[in-house]
Amino acid sequence: MNGQSTNHVLLIRPVEFYCNQQTIETNHYQSVDDDKSHSEILEDALIEFDNFEKNLLENNIKVTTLRGQEGCPDNIFPNWAVTYDDKSMHLFSMLGENRRLEKSDEHIAFLNKQYRTTSDYSAYENQSQFLEGTSSLVLDRVNRKAYMGISTRSNEELAIKWAKEQNYELIVFETQSHTGNPIYHSDVMMYIGTELAVVCSEAIKVGANNVINELSHTHRIQEISSQQLLDYCGNCIEIKDTNNNLNLIMSTSAFESYDSSQLNVLNEHFIKIIHSDLKTIEKYGGGSARCMIMELF
Repeated sequence: MNGQSTNHVLLIRPVEFYCNQQTIETNHYQSVDDDKSHSEILEDALIEFDNFEKNLLENNIKVTTLRGQEGCPDNIFPNWAVTYDDKSMHLFSMLGENRRLEKSDEHIAFLNKQYRTTSDYSAYENQSQFLEGTSSLVLDRVNRKAYMGISTRSNEELAIKWAKEQNYELIVFETQSHTGNPIYHSDVMMYIGTELAVVCSEAIKVGANNVINELSHTHRIQEISSQQLLDYCGNCIEIKDTNNNLNLIMSTSAFESYDSSQLNVLNEHFIKIIHSDLKTIEKYGGGSARCMIMELF
């Protein structure tokens, strides 16, 4: 039986972390480095990273942590590979040239001890077609559906190819962020658990009814607002602990932005909400708790 979520996560502890100039044009949630140096930003980010890792471990989540590499300011967000419970793995095409370096031989070799690479979409980088793993594709693994907001980093043509090859139904839609441009990654505005799906349909410009309709066949739906999207309420992930209880992982910013009635709904579906302060990572990286996790199935 394919499960929606896993009980083992991969984190990458960065050796560099700062606002990536190669991604800021498409990521409207990043902030440019202000008066802080790269080393100061890294220092703050590592405190948050280490606390996040510790928080997961203390809550009985199985964690494997790899060391990042130089020249990769977004290494902390391992979106470039997706693993499956048949022990296969796909590698994806990344827009930022320094993000392509994250697919290091060392990290791929480590993953290949457990997972065989069955698809590698990296060659599409040369054709400027990008599909950035579980950031672009929000997967309903049980029902084999993939939800994707089209953007520069989430190419519809490539997603159709992926879906056909993997026997997934693809549900595409168009989004609009607070800047008026498309939201770069679908996992910023929605996530899917075993029973509950959380989505910001306010941010869907074209195709909202279709998304809600598809989700309603398989899940209970919780809506979040465009403001909550900015607080990373959409960038959460369901993970099982060692006892196979369902937990929801998010940042403290997201947790504090959910209202009490929404938290009541979340608490009906998850044994625990695990949250960590990720303000530095969110500010300069433009991603939050979901982005920091590669699921190991």
